[in-house]
Amino acid sequence: MQIVDARGLSCPEPVVMTRNAMAGKEPAYQVLVDTVAAKENVTRFAKSQGYAVNVSENNGEFTLDITK
Repeated sequence: MQIVDARGLSCPEPVVMTRNAMAGKEPAYQVLVDTVAAKENVTRFAKSQGYAVNVSENNGEFTLDITK
């Protein structure tokens, strides 16, 4: 599983990083973000690419587990 650490970055950078990672066509990714906007935008992008997204939150940071 590839981990994308996009904490501290503003949109669209987390989505761009996720898109670049997904070019590898792996079945699972984990994306770390720290804003609600990034969480929503990465989730929307991943779903548009046919992935399922499970989000967990811990002290204002979000972990997005993205799977095919």
